[in-house]
Amino acid sequence: MSTTIELGLDTFGDITDGPDGKPLPAAQVIRNLVEEGVLADQVGVDFLGVGEHHRADFAVSSPETVLAAIAARTSRIRLGSAVTVLSSDDPIRVFQRFSSVDAISNGRAEVILGRGSFVESFPLFGFDLNQYEELFDEKLDLFAAVLKEQPITWKGRLRPPLANQSVHPKTQSGKLVTWIGVGGTPQSAMRAAHYGMPMMLAIIGGDPKRFVPFADLFRRALKEMGKPELPVGVHSHGYVAETDAQARDELFTDYKRMRDKIGAERGWPPMSRADFEREIGGGSLYVGSPETVARKIAGTIKMFDLARFTMKYSAGPLAHEKAMRCIELYGRRVMPLVREMVA
Repeated sequence: MSTTIELGLDTFGDITDGPDGKPLPAAQVIRNLVEEGVLADQVGVDFLGVGEHHRADFAVSSPETVLAAIAARTSRIRLGSAVTVLSSDDPIRVFQRFSSVDAISNGRAEVILGRGSFVESFPLFGFDLNQYEELFDEKLDLFAAVLKEQPITWKGRLRPPLANQSVHPKTQSGKLVTWIGVGGTPQSAMRAAHYGMPMMLAIIGGDPKRFVPFADLFRRALKEMGKPELPVGVHSHGYVAETDAQARDELFTDYKRMRDKIGAERGWPPMSRADFEREIGGGSLYVGSPETVARKIAGTIKMFDLARFTMKYSAGPLAHEKAMRCIELYGRRVMPLVREMVA
């Protein structure tokens, strides 16, 4: 087992409903998210990840801006993206923005790079979806060069070359912690190993055991490449309330609304209550009382030998007040139980 287990939370800044049942303005959702980050710091959560989206049902298109606001009001929690869509961004600008967050937070910034599960950013920023794979590969190669924090000489196919260019500001420590988000392909696990970056597995449905081979492949590839061992993390959805029944009843309607909206775009059938219960029982939903959620998280940590587990606590229109209570229960009750169970 990893000697230090980090337990975190993720949010995509989902557009939530207000007390009147109507969607809140994105501006209020962002202000609420900052308060959620402050609370997470206060109750001992190790990491907060904020996602990037460019669509009406999520408020955050610039995670770094939100993370900077949270950084200025917190003292210990690590802050990162979940994920940064590198394919439709500029690697140098991504580094500059996160090195700035790193300065504001006194070294607590991280970036999780990925291709994202939505594609709205590609036409928005003028990128060709037919180059989906090539864009990520080339930009990741450049980002890896930038991470060395030395003058860069680099050449690719999709952007002009760089000749002895320096990138500023540099981080104070000389190291920006960078993970690669993996959705579940051997190629993605091998890519993370090739660049020597920790791997974050996004497991958002089905039995988590299906993803164990990717963690095994990542570790085996690191060893065969002569690279040091690196952390493996898992990101999944969840929700905590005082009892199992309360958690399930409070989450179901809002989770279904979010899942069915996205599913309609992707050809999924609507989610039934039975589907929801099955996903909690044997899938990737971590829903229930603090004791129930802690047992399931501890089981996943042991299954993968994880260094980090992060739970996405936001769920479509789920109210800010419920999210705040979930964060408090996660920090004060779930986390201590998990640490006892995996000790």
